[in-house]
Amino acid sequence: MTEKHDPRALDPFRDSLALLFTRRFGTFWFASLLSNVGTWAQQVAQPWLLLSLGASPFLLGLDSFASGGPVWMLTLIGGLLADRSDRRRVILGFQSIQMFCPIAVVVLMAAGRIEPWIVIALSLVIGVTDALSMPSFQSIVPSMVDRSRIPAAYALNSTQFNVSRIAGPALAGLLMASVGALACFAVSAASYLPFIAVALWILPRRAAGANPAFDRAHPFEALRGIARDPYMRGALMTVLATNLLCGPVIVFSPVLVKDALQGGVGHFSAALAAFGAGGLLGAVALLFVAPSRDRRSLVSAFAMALACVLVLVALNPSLAALPALLVLAGISMIGCNTSANSLLQTFAPSTARGETVSLFNLAMRGGTSLGALLTGASVHLVGVRHALLVNGILALLASAAIAVRWSRVPMRNGGGDTRSN
Repeated sequence: MTEKHDPRALDPFRDSLALLFTRRFGTFWFASLLSNVGTWAQQVAQPWLLLSLGASPFLLGLDSFASGGPVWMLTLIGGLLADRSDRRRVILGFQSIQMFCPIAVVVLMAAGRIEPWIVIALSLVIGVTDALSMPSFQSIVPSMVDRSRIPAAYALNSTQFNVSRIAGPALAGLLMASVGALACFAVSAASYLPFIAVALWILPRRAAGANPAFDRAHPFEALRGIARDPYMRGALMTVLATNLLCGPVIVFSPVLVKDALQGGVGHFSAALAAFGAGGLLGAVALLFVAPSRDRRSLVSAFAMALACVLVLVALNPSLAALPALLVLAGISMIGCNTSANSLLQTFAPSTARGETVSLFNLAMRGGTSLGALLTGASVHLVGVRHALLVNGILALLASAAIAVRWSRVPMRNGGGDTRSN
């Protein structure tokens, strides 16, 4: 009898792109792209606005911590909301609250009443709503595709995120040079509208009580199982170490550009665009990876590469060379985070995907926010170059140690619903 082969296994790239032409995932992808372009335009304008208002490097780190720090306290609750509530309502409610924040900045800037503490307070609002809604947002992706295509869906999601990371800073550079930072916040506010409209139309509703997760005796039972699992724990620990120590390179890019390399806002937006271009290249490269590939080696290799790049960024004396280094940083960071997330979602039980995403966000976004706060203090004490150099060395040592221990865990095939925790 002739053995039948899955044609998708022969061309993972073509199969991945086909997802963009499906009604649900394709529409979700394009709406997310528009939303993220606005978000990245604001991300360029906000630290530059704070610096122009006289904020110190520590306040820049505090602003980053305000937007990412709530992950530490609230993302596990967000995971429970994703698994036990209507994810569509969760996303719509919190996205509507977030849209108010850039609108408030626009109004206050137009009135000449903006202050650093207001910007930081609004970042905290965004951080709280993000922590509560992001598990719902990310756990919807696997519900739109077959289990075998989950890695491709996450790679495509990373692709649109990094396309926006190029387009957003480019748009911000044009707007800030011609109109000013106010225009970037206005674009950010408007970018919420298409995503909210698509969420209303395309995202699936959940019937009350339809999720078996309601029957678990303890609300964090799945989290305990995932944390005890050495295969999944290795991914989480690598993401935590990488984002804690290497994530601050983007947060402190304006300090590096302005103070250490004597550049301007155009150089800063170009640096962010370069990081986004690298992330796009990394995400596209993952589309060529076969679904059966053991992603542990990818996660660890990208993590160690990112640590090496951070050391080079710290030692680099040239403004012209910074974008090239940030391209490499973008490739490495997206490769590490996306590969780890794909591994986690492939092996997560379908009734605990939201809680799995919450652990991933705790490691990625929580790590970045805490790293920004700690690095902000070290930048104040020893300068941005020395702070990033120490971070890079520590990240390399931590990633290598985790990789050695993780490699001893047997490889797994399949996953998801048949796994016991």
